[in-house]
This record gives sequence, structure tokens and C-alpha cells, in this order.
Amino acid sequence: MKKKIQIISDTPLFKGLAEEHLQKLGQIARDYFYDKGELIFSEGDDGNGFYVVAEGQVKIYKVSLEGKEQILHIYGPGKPFGEVPVFSGQQFPANAQTLIKSHLFFFPRVKFLDLISLNPSLSLNMLAILSVRLRRFTIQVENLSLKEVPGRLAAYLIYLAAEQKTENTVSLTISKGHLASLLGTIPETLSRILARMAGLDLIKVDGKNIRLLDLDGLESLAENGKLP
Repeated sequence: MKKKIQIISDTPLFKGLAEEHLQKLGQIARDYFYDKGELIFSEGDDGNGFYVVAEGQVKIYKVSLEGKEQILHIYGPGKPFGEVPVFSGQQFPANAQTLIKSHLFFFPRVKFLDLISLNPSLSLNMLAILSVRLRRFTIQVENLSLKEVPGRLAAYLIYLAAEQKTENTVSLTISKGHLASLLGTIPETLSRILARMAGLDLIKVDGKNIRLLDLDGLESLAENGKLP
């Protein structure tokens, strides 16, 4: 239980809550364990609660009528997902699947809403998280619809540097196949663009580590979306 409370307290959604509230969250949180590639929920399933990644990695995605997969988000430890139905009481708008073996906390909707009624700061934290998600999702939709793949990749690398709090080197936490899906392209195209960006001395690729050699050049590419 102590480890569970620690993970919950480190989750941005629950930052700053009193110990008594963290204990109550720990009491309602159910432990779910998944192998790699297991489906957590499908688009259209009832949103009867939300999840927090304790360990592992989860992708949120949609599938087109033609069967093409588009990854919307990838979440690692401490990240919540499936929160929107908690407030709306509606269905999950996308699919969720583990990328690696994962341990998740599940918070049942009814029990969580009961806690919110007693502690409004919980809802404020959740609204803050949802606001950030909405902004990022808006940017992602804009990138996918208006920018070419090189611009999307440059924007993602800049975002990753900010998230990992580094200036010159970022580490890919997902496979290049999943990154390609996240950017709305295919692995072969992604590999070609990485090679071109390296040839232009914008980046240097070393396995999963990418060194950002020219931040100004990357920002320009993220803005105009095209390689010279």
C-alpha cells in the first residue's frame, strides 16, 4: 500500500493532496496487470473509470475504416488516461493498449466522483491536466493536417526536449514504428527523414538517442514543415 500511495502522490493529477486524501485514493484504486500488447479498452466501451500508469507504457489510438492505425498519445509511468468519461459519463472515444508489460491503477468513476465531492481540489487538478491535454491534442491535429512529416518530427523533438528537460539530446521512449504512427507516417518515411535531417546537421542519431545540433534550424523546420 505504501508504494501505491507514493506512485499516486507523484502523479500530476494528485499533486499537493493531503495524506488522508491520498490514502482514500489508494483504497479505491484497483491494481490491474497487463502483458505486452493487451487491449485495455476499446472505442465505444462505457467510461466506467480512468487509469493511471504505475509501470509500463500505454498507447491511445484510433483505427480508420481502412484499418489504418493512428496513435494519438503514448503514456508512461505517472500519466493518467481515460479521464474524460469520468466527468461526461460517456463512452471511451478511442482504444487503449499496452506497448510493454504494464501495471495500471484503475479508479472507478462512481467512487472517484464521491471523493471529488468531498475534495474539490481533485477536480481542479484534473481540469488542469485536461487543459494541457487539449492544447497538445490541438497542436497534434494542426500538425497532422497542415504540416508535412519533417515539420511534425521537428516539432516532436522540440517537445520531447522540453518534456525531458534537456537542451541538446533527447531519448526516444517508444519504437520508431510507434513514433511513425504518432506522426501520421510509415517507418520507412521516418527513417528517410531522420537521415536527411542528419545530413543537414540538424540532428545526430545514435540508436534511441537523438542529439539536437541546430535548435534554430529545427524550430524553423517545425514552423514551415519542409526540408530544403
